[in-house]
Amino acid sequence: MAHVVVIGASTGGLPFAYDIKKTLGEGHQVTVISNNPNFNFIPSNPWLAVGWRTEDDISFELKPRLARKDINLIVGEATEIKPNDNQVMVGDQTVDYDYLVLATGPKLAFEEIEGLGPDGHTVSICTTAHAKIASTEWEIFCKNGGGPIAVGAVQGASCFGPAYEFACIMDTDLKKRGIRDKCPMTFITAEPYIGHLGLGGVGDSKGLLESEFRQRHIKWITNSVVTSVTADTVNVDEVNDEGKTIKSHEVPTMLTMMLPAFKGVDTVAKLADVDAGFVNPRGFVMVNDYQQSPVKENIFSVGVNIAIPPVEATPVMCGTPKTGYMIESMVTAVVHNIEDMIAGRAPSNIPTWNAVCIADMGDTGAAFVAMPQIPPRNVTWAKKGKMMHLAKIAFEKFFIRNMKTGNPEPAYQKYIFKMLGIERLKK
Repeated sequence: MAHVVVIGASTGGLPFAYDIKKTLGEGHQVTVISNNPNFNFIPSNPWLAVGWRTEDDISFELKPRLARKDINLIVGEATEIKPNDNQVMVGDQTVDYDYLVLATGPKLAFEEIEGLGPDGHTVSICTTAHAKIASTEWEIFCKNGGGPIAVGAVQGASCFGPAYEFACIMDTDLKKRGIRDKCPMTFITAEPYIGHLGLGGVGDSKGLLESEFRQRHIKWITNSVVTSVTADTVNVDEVNDEGKTIKSHEVPTMLTMMLPAFKGVDTVAKLADVDAGFVNPRGFVMVNDYQQSPVKENIFSVGVNIAIPPVEATPVMCGTPKTGYMIESMVTAVVHNIEDMIAGRAPSNIPTWNAVCIADMGDTGAAFVAMPQIPPRNVTWAKKGKMMHLAKIAFEKFFIRNMKTGNPEPAYQKYIFKMLGIERLKK
């Protein structure tokens, strides 16, 4: 009997736990280690931050759902990984494993910029707990009549989509409240152009998002290096194509949301002390084509915590995002690769890393398809419309329901995507 342990129970770890248990069957044990007793649907955080959702709408308790599938749950912080002993420490508790899957998500590097983060002068939508705080701040801001807003993503960020979503969702909510005219908005981003998204653009994402911002009267500053944030100012150095400062901005603000750069969580980053081949200098997990560690063959990784180089050189550092369907393809590959190894076969499943993204804009939305996510691509496509807004709402309900029922990929979903030529594994 094999014991598979996964650290993390978010949009990578929880689907993996369900899928590996279903694939391996009753003869094998699956354990989830999570520092949060609840599953939170992170893509809904922008809605939560403006009061369009409550925490109960997008969260549920993990224990009864996992117990129903005969999956063990340990609620606590994984404090140490001992790869040479095949053990994970959760406080004083030792968890032995045959296969370990790292789905920890990132560490939010707010400390890299003075004044950044909920402990500084900016709100955050990176976690559900942060978004709840942001929602309180939003209500106070609106009740006080609004004011200038700064929103975006700082240098080194690798997650740009939620910043675009939040800007447009705030715009829509302010219009509903009748105070949009009191709230000038500036989008500040490390991207070389609007719509780059850390991906070199997807289809005509540049034209699509620039047009949307013009329509919504959202100004922008690209190639931005945020030097500090105060209670009423975001200080930005704008650089040219050679990375030299051409203009310094003091952007006035009364509400600021800037996505931070990511790092590997401390427990995973400490693997560098065991062997330099486990993680890169930022603490992200190194993996081969099979999502497998190049150092220990029984350790795999999925999601935001894996190391992927930037898709291209940019004047200001832009990381590569790990999007939802891309993570799902990683999950499927790892499930079948562990299945292979238990059966005495070498791993053979390679994820496609295809990206299928739906971004909400409050009253409309956009869909982006990049196959694969990292260029050059076989397919690249972007489209905006009211239907995409409705699709994002439907996807939220669909995904949360699947996580509650323990069925991460219903058969009809698989067949629909297959008909569209979107698959999780390379042939």
